[in-house]
Amino acid sequence: MRILVVAATDAEVSAIAGAARGVEILITGVGMVATAARTSRALAQARYDVALNVGVCGSFDRALAPGSVVHVVSDRIAELGAEDGEAFLTLDELALPGEPLFVNASPPKSAALSRLPAVTGITVNTVHGSERSIAAVVRRFAPQVESMEGAAFMCACLMSGVSFAQVRAVSNIVEKRNREAWQMGEAIGSLGRAALGILESL
Repeated sequence: MRILVVAATDAEVSAIAGAARGVEILITGVGMVATAARTSRALAQARYDVALNVGVCGSFDRALAPGSVVHVVSDRIAELGAEDGEAFLTLDELALPGEPLFVNASPPKSAALSRLPAVTGITVNTVHGSERSIAAVVRRFAPQVESMEGAAFMCACLMSGVSFAQVRAVSNIVEKRNREAWQMGEAIGSLGRAALGILESL
């Protein structure tokens, strides 16, 4: 089996590098543009059986505490639309073509993956850090987690027809920016253990 593991940074795949046979690692850099472009190019240049996106995320759901690992089964580009005064209009409401929502209806068969909580996510260019913007996006989409890459990865995989999964570890609760409360080390550790378990069970 040929597997592509996609991450924004080296730290997010530190536990995987060299640990599994048949696994190739792609570091895209942070953000949805870099992720979409580099993942699409990789999937066009070679055939993979599975693509796995691993990374950290912020959690809107306080039941998903820092260190929790989740399987993001639906993700959307939260900022894709238009402002109309205080209202936000989605592409559907604007009657414009596009795919702001991506759903993984057929993830790869993996016992380790199936044990993870299945959650909904949003992908953003600017992570939320003010009470007003957090309340607005929760009201609009009711997301459980957010990242800066997830929907872009899912879009590339859906377009290529490869089986895929987006797996993330919570590094922080989404709240007014409080860097001291982030638990990045714990999240990276949990992510590495979960990713190795998934790779072993594929």
